[in-house]
Amino acid sequence: MKSMTGYGSGDFRNAQVSLSVEIKGYNNRFLDIGVYLPPFLSSVENRVREYLAGRFSRGKIEASLRFKEQNAPIAVQVNREAVKAYKEAIAALAGEMGLNEKPSLSLLLSLDGVLEAEKTRDSGQYWPFIEKALAEAADQFEAERVREGKHTEADIQSHLSKIETLAGAVAAHIPRIEAEFQENLRARFRELLGDQIDENRVLAETAVLLVKNTISEELSRLKAHLGEFRAEIGRNPGPGKKLDFLCQEINREINTIGSKTPDLDTSRAVVDMKDALENIREQLRNVE
Repeated sequence: MKSMTGYGSGDFRNAQVSLSVEIKGYNNRFLDIGVYLPPFLSSVENRVREYLAGRFSRGKIEASLRFKEQNAPIAVQVNREAVKAYKEAIAALAGEMGLNEKPSLSLLLSLDGVLEAEKTRDSGQYWPFIEKALAEAADQFEAERVREGKHTEADIQSHLSKIETLAGAVAAHIPRIEAEFQENLRARFRELLGDQIDENRVLAETAVLLVKNTISEELSRLKAHLGEFRAEIGRNPGPGKKLDFLCQEINREINTIGSKTPDLDTSRAVVDMKDALENIREQLRNVE
């Protein structure tokens, strides 16, 4: 079991580049990956997404990259339209002021927008460096999710044990509950028929009503769901979605037990089981 929250970072440095990757994770029902790169590295965004999707199955994951490069090749272009416009404007101003002066080349080159410089990069060549830093960050991120997930699992297991104990206590009350039910039914027959009670009819009616009101099947299904819950934790590294579904099934059985049994001790146990289940659901919001 792993948490969906966590943090990881990774770095790569050589004589050419210096880069760092950060990964942050948050709760989310599905996998939602956000990638934040310098604009010139946009072509490797899909690679980053595919890498993260291959390692993580659930949660909101944000990956960001900082990048520095030494001695990157630069392409310089002269904006000739800008030069022409500046030259004409300066010549017009000189004519208006009666000056016979031409702008120097150094002046024109210093004016805004005349020289346009752009670093020429092939973003694909940086992917091996990015992948190393990304893998380091993902490893740290994974380790933190696993560490936090162990604490979450321990808490969930304790609440499962509580539900199992309470369900066992409810099962122990069944003979008494059925006996009280049968006696109450017999008392109602006496009120209606006096001493002229047909014992066979009483037994038949009691059997029919007990079948409708017994909670043995619900307790059996509840036990099965709890067993499946534990098994799913043990066999599935990302059990969150399946456990969400099992919580719904467990809740259904607990509710039915409560609705079919007016017994006070059982009602108290149902309240405590629902409280434990709600704690499990709260923890599952952070499980991958």
